[in-house]
Amino acid sequence: MNRSLWKRGLIAIALVVIVWFALGSGGTQTNSGTTFAPLNNIYRYIQTYFYWPNRVNEQKLLYGAMKGMVNSLDDPYSEFMTPQDYTQFKESMAGKFSGVGIYITLKDGVLTVIAPLSGTPAEKAGIRAGDQILKIDGVSTKGITLSQASVKIRGTPGTTVNLYVRHTDGTEENIPIVRATITVDPVTSKLVDNGKIGYIQIRWFAGDAAAQLDKALSGFDLNHLDGLILDLRNDPGGYLTAAISVSSRFVDSGVIVTTKDRVSGDQTYWSTGNTIPDLPLAVLINGGTASAAEITAGAIRDHDMGILIGQKTFGKGVIQRLFTFPDGSALKLTTGEYHTPNGNAVQGIGIMPDIAVKSGGDPLKVATDWIEAHAGVRMPIPIGSGG
Repeated sequence: MNRSLWKRGLIAIALVVIVWFALGSGGTQTNSGTTFAPLNNIYRYIQTYFYWPNRVNEQKLLYGAMKGMVNSLDDPYSEFMTPQDYTQFKESMAGKFSGVGIYITLKDGVLTVIAPLSGTPAEKAGIRAGDQILKIDGVSTKGITLSQASVKIRGTPGTTVNLYVRHTDGTEENIPIVRATITVDPVTSKLVDNGKIGYIQIRWFAGDAAAQLDKALSGFDLNHLDGLILDLRNDPGGYLTAAISVSSRFVDSGVIVTTKDRVSGDQTYWSTGNTIPDLPLAVLINGGTASAAEITAGAIRDHDMGILIGQKTFGKGVIQRLFTFPDGSALKLTTGEYHTPNGNAVQGIGIMPDIAVKSGGDPLKVATDWIEAHAGVRMPIPIGSGG
């Protein structure tokens, strides 16, 4: 090879590396090669001096370092996933997996239930949104990662896992749950109030949630209904694109959500156009309503296309991006946050209902009564005008 060409190639590679580090660090001027040199030194020391060389697994060392790097961000939604972790993640996003049926996060460093999925073993056993999982099979969850917790909670259908939880009222109990194969239908629907009101529950915002919603709506004679109830309780969220599409079914026009991240800056997503009658719409929310479900609730409320009934939502107002690697591992990284159409932040705050229903109350009845009081009225109905 021509020596000058070889040198130019080295220079080009060096420039690419420098640019990559600059972009990855937000333009900071630290010398990343120097900063991460001790990491390579540790690897060499382990290879050279560790007394039990047979215990040294290079893949585990690499994954351990990557997990540690992401964990140091102190962000419960950012996570490095090994191939096994990522396989489980994809299974859960596909709506079918083996486990108990809960979505979890780390909140203030404590393993916390975002929501139990409707009809799953966890919900039937008494797990509630906001529960803190203090022990799994008698072992403390202090310092546990989401991947570690997921592996411990999941398992072979028919086996039992014991979750020691602290409920939001402060009471604690051990809850044994028999694992099962969990299949989650994104959308279910039925008629309530003697066939006068259409009830739709979105259990999670799958990629085809909007298509499933359209199918449910097509099963109603919308021109002869008093109104609709959209149940987003214990909906842990899902895909941003699904939230935008679902919200567009209820918001005639205007902004659905705005997002902000370091690379793309501010992005505004608009309604693609509502094609169904603007019937009185009651949206049920609670502490398990999170992420994409909060986007939809916020869009409907900010445009006065419906009223929110229940309890304050979870407060997950950040967005993750997935980076996959050739070996089957992946990085889920928080890359931005979102705001409702009126510019309201959601992260760590949540969305308050227009009509609060205390724990133990019947939000479905409240919603039914509200719709009956507004039968024949078309949305938008400004909040406060008899709501």
